[in-house]
Amino acid sequence: MPMPQSDKIWFNGRLVNWEDAQIHVLSHVVHYGSSVFEGIRCYDTAAGSAVFRLREHIRRLLDSAKIYRMEVPYTEDELCAAVLETIRENRLKACYVRPIVYRGYGALGVIPFECPVETVVAVWEWGQYLGADSLEKGVSVCTSSWNRVAPNTLPFLAKAGGNYLNSQLVKMEALTNGYDEGVVLTTDGLVSEGSGENIFVVRNGTIYTPASSYSILPGITRHTAITLARDLGLRVEQRAIPREFLYIADEIFFTGTAAEITPVTAVDKIVIGTGSRGPVTQRVQEAFFEVINAQVDDRHGWLTFVN
Repeated sequence: MPMPQSDKIWFNGRLVNWEDAQIHVLSHVVHYGSSVFEGIRCYDTAAGSAVFRLREHIRRLLDSAKIYRMEVPYTEDELCAAVLETIRENRLKACYVRPIVYRGYGALGVIPFECPVETVVAVWEWGQYLGADSLEKGVSVCTSSWNRVAPNTLPFLAKAGGNYLNSQLVKMEALTNGYDEGVVLTTDGLVSEGSGENIFVVRNGTIYTPASSYSILPGITRHTAITLARDLGLRVEQRAIPREFLYIADEIFFTGTAAEITPVTAVDKIVIGTGSRGPVTQRVQEAFFEVINAQVDDRHGWLTFVN
């Protein structure tokens, strides 16, 4: 599927034409994966276009840059404003938002300090990441033969471009073998996450999810799902999850900006629950979509309206 395009990209503080947002082939990021980024969604809600948890995403972007010693020349407020400006300029009611900070053209070699830090915001229309009907029918996943890297190897609290080389291997393996997605284990054989999603497991009415110490990116949609589940009176525990616990789960679901709340209906060809979206997943999913569509009071302050 070709890359969707919009009109303008925010490139180091100014809006440029989509086709003019280019970098040099010898930029540091091309050779060493030295970027940090975010994935954010803007929704066409009943009350107008709104970006979901914008400030939390931008805060994490700056935190990721700090971990990698990138000095971003923009404040949190300036980057939030850049996102809203770019959406308005492209006249999009709903879109995916990609802010990215990377090391540009300056010098080659592992040491990056002579390379400038570039900051970009792009927006485009993007549908359901795991398929148009996946929110209801769910997806089939496999346990990947690839592991997540061990703690203190790469910092998984940072949403860094280089981390996603691992995710690419997981996703390609899953698709090649006929699955929609892969589940990654830690080097200790415990459940970590999907290639680009956090995972939740429901058993006997309790929701379990791996804690941040299990080489996960602590997702913002993950935090949203935990908050909404507790608002619904559901019990949520962050803990170690062995692989075989997936097979005997009543329900499993993924969370992520792109995936939103997506049910998992089979793992390694073992049917989960009834093989369809379960009642707990549906309740969390419905609560999520009520918030992002501005159908209920935004009591957590998660929506930032574009206009």
